[in-house]
Amino acid sequence: MTEAIRVLVVEDDPVAAAAHILYVGRVPGFTAVGKAQTGAEARRLLERTPVDLLLLDLHLPDVHGLKLARSLRAAGHHADVIAVTSARDLAVVREGVSLGVVQYVLKPFTFATLRDRLVRYAEYRATVGEASGQDEVDRALATLRAPAPSALPKGLSAPTLERVTGALRDRGTGLTAAGVAETVGISRITARRYLEHLVETGRAERHPQYGQVGRPELVYRWVRRAERGH
Repeated sequence: MTEAIRVLVVEDDPVAAAAHILYVGRVPGFTAVGKAQTGAEARRLLERTPVDLLLLDLHLPDVHGLKLARSLRAAGHHADVIAVTSARDLAVVREGVSLGVVQYVLKPFTFATLRDRLVRYAEYRATVGEASGQDEVDRALATLRAPAPSALPKGLSAPTLERVTGALRDRGTGLTAAGVAETVGISRITARRYLEHLVETGRAERHPQYGQVGRPELVYRWVRRAERGH
């Protein structure tokens, strides 16, 4: 029986870390062996826990993720890295390639997105382990770069999700589905679908707002980690 790929989740936000661990555990062939909220904690865990792959947030409170990856390489740790970030900076992507970053996952992402990256990584490991020449190595790398299918649930689009996300970020006190619908220019039902998706993926939270009469409305609020550029 093939041994599971051991993943260390490095993420300072507790809600996101719990979601990532849950996601990893749902992908056959992978197991989460621990979590760390800082670079220092990640280093301590790596000293005593065998790890094959880091699911690494790039914006940690004590160190940038790429700087952590560089120091781990210098210390002799050879775990691969899937970087988790909301930054769309090509220079960061280029730097990460030389540090063992095999994939990037842009926030906010769904389970389907991470599952796709993990499955591709598993295929890459299996293929590169058997490679005996340049053609085999090229095929192994191609498994990481193959076009990914849409990771959003059916009926949701990335541009609209970005607009809904922006509306929540701009309104720190939160918005109802009706408020998002008016701000973004979509129907209330559509707005609620996107808002519920953000809640399910740990990017937003909801709570009831009670008025003087009638049923309470749900208010959605963007979670704090997004404000730090994660």
